[in-house]
Amino acid sequence: MLIVHCRSGDDDLGAHCVEIGAEFRWSFKSNAMATTLFWCSLAVEDKRLSFVAYGDEVPYFFEHWSVYDGGLYGKDIRTGGERFMGAWRRIWLP
Repeated sequence: MLIVHCRSGDDDLGAHCVEIGAEFRWSFKSNAMATTLFWCSLAVEDKRLSFVAYGDEVPYFFEHWSVYDGGLYGKDIRTGGERFMGAWRRIWLP
């Protein structure tokens, strides 16, 4: 089970448990000043990963993210290919 928690400066979408093979989706409208920023934290077992899902740091053509054992990939809607976006970090759990 993957735990996904996404938020912006104005909206907290809460933590969601996502089954393997399932999707987590949301939609929003960018603010008038084009400063909207969404970031997400992912957790599974003893691994964590955080990333900016929408904002200046993210090319506009990444609108779909996939999570694998090796980390996070963004799907390039221009080419249909995937690009590696980040690796899992292991945390110590008591």
